Amino acid sequence: MSDKTKVEEEVLQAEANEEKVEIATNLNISEDVIGIIAGLAASEVEGIAGMTLGFVDGINQILGSSKKYSRGVKIELEGKKVTVDIFVNVKYGVRIPDVAWAAQTAVKNAVETMTGLEVAAVNINVQGIIFDKPEEKKEDKKEVEAPQEAE
Repeated sequence: MSDKTKVEEEVLQAEANEEKVEIATNLNISEDVIGIIAGLAASEVEGIAGMTLGFVDGINQILGSSKKYSRGVKIELEGKKVTVDIFVNVKYGVRIPDVAWAAQTAVKNAVETMTGLEVAAVNINVQGIIFDKPEEKKEDKKEVEAPQEAE
């Protein structure tokens, strides 16, 4: 055998050995991290006014726990499958099914992409509707008050 064929044979053998190497990693992702990812993804959806506090989250906030980004998110983790429950307020005038669908898609994509876990379900719970406060009335009041102050 020539030196060239020996080198080629060694390279092929090395490549075959590399394919058989498995790296065993034990990666644990906290439910809080998944909650933060889901909360951020949902809050970026157009039409969602904010996340709401559930009963347990309300008690935690009173006791001093500050989970700002995972507020309104409940995570159930079973092996490599995760179920996400999100409690939101929506803006007045939006079509709720469209907003819920967009939120489900955004949360599912974000959690699966960032964690590698399979999302079994994303449940969107609409807790309320937020009305925009009219800013025109504030401007009108300032215009009315300004001439009175001048007198």
